[in-house]
Amino acid sequence: MSSAPVIVEATAKHTSTFIFMHGLGDTGHGWSSAIVSIRPACMKIVCPTAPTQPVTLNAGFRMPSWFDLKSLDISGPEDEEGIRAATKIIHGMIDNEIEKGVPPARIVLGGFSQGGALALYSALTFTKPLAGIVALSCWLPLHKQFPAAKLNSNNIPIFQAHGDFDPVVRYKFGQLSASVLKSFMKDVTFKTYHGLSHSSSDAEMDDVRDVLAKWVK
Repeated sequence: MSSAPVIVEATAKHTSTFIFMHGLGDTGHGWSSAIVSIRPACMKIVCPTAPTQPVTLNAGFRMPSWFDLKSLDISGPEDEEGIRAATKIIHGMIDNEIEKGVPPARIVLGGFSQGGALALYSALTFTKPLAGIVALSCWLPLHKQFPAAKLNSNNIPIFQAHGDFDPVVRYKFGQLSASVLKSFMKDVTFKTYHGLSHSSSDAEMDDVRDVLAKWVK
């Protein structure tokens, strides 16, 4: 980690945790206030910051990135080694919460764009069932390796959200990822936000608030 994660403790007794990963070039501070405003009182928020490293897609420019991005095409080359390395970091964060007494079934993984991709991959390759996955404007990395790569339960609920005007992670890419997920996971919701580009919205955050309340009630 290039810096310590942003941690916001629960406002009531801490019984659940939401680990949320930012998108390319952002930091843990970029999403922490939005997530804090929609969480249940029992939920601790952890927003880590990705290491700063060169990104092929941005001409090798160094920026916070969970893994190298070589293409944003569904059939393009992927940084498998980097994805696996970032996943180990996230698995360590989940294990840290479990060691502190939070059951894995009350831990939610989530993220936006590249961070959402990492959340999906990390959750599906973890060995203990989690409360749910929040995947915003993102895709399933290394999708051709699934379902063989899946180590977790088929029953983990996934809330996937995407704007249909997204010029960065194409809406079709999100739809295709949802189709792959639905082929081996039992509880996948794909929500479309009309007119939304590569960003979030109040309506989307309201929906995330609802799923968090449902998953850790």
